[in-house]
Amino acid sequence: MFHWPKRSPRAGTIQGLYGAIVAQARKPAFYADYGVADTSEGRFDMILLHLILFVRRLRRESAPIRALGQGVFDLFCRDMDHSFREMGIGDLAVPKHMRRVAEAFYGRAAAYDAAIEGTDEEQLAAVLARNIFPQSAGPSAAARRLARYVRRAIDELDRQEAAAFAQARVSFPDPGLIAAPGANR
Repeated sequence: MFHWPKRSPRAGTIQGLYGAIVAQARKPAFYADYGVADTSEGRFDMILLHLILFVRRLRRESAPIRALGQGVFDLFCRDMDHSFREMGIGDLAVPKHMRRVAEAFYGRAAAYDAAIEGTDEEQLAAVLARNIFPQSAGPSAAARRLARYVRRAIDELDRQEAAAFAQARVSFPDPGLIAAPGANR
């Protein structure tokens, strides 16, 4: 008589991928060792960074796999909308905040892409410093370490097969194992 809506397997896949991205972004090493601000803004920055790296990786895949990236982005937007409402932001102000979220995503995606495509590691560190460590006057040791992490994350994502993503599996490197500039690791 009653038919409960079933969650599609694709929805489970998208939720699993987004969950992995958020879990990676919340790794304590980013906040304790790298110096990312352990605030809502700092956590937002790290989720954005990992989301951008993941979506960037999917660009070279077939349409069904690329669609997973859009699904993960859509879930991210729903999560942000829900978070704003939980923080007490009113219905009329939420769209303005969501516009800022979208601008942050697309602006950073373009800046990160340009820096990643370049070979100058200092350029990537400068872009990360500007977006994730805005209190620093330029690329700090923390931004340089994060740039190393980003390069390692790109390499790890590139090694993963599209079939793994379709099964909600994505992995990133352990940020604690990325040496700070000048360290031997």
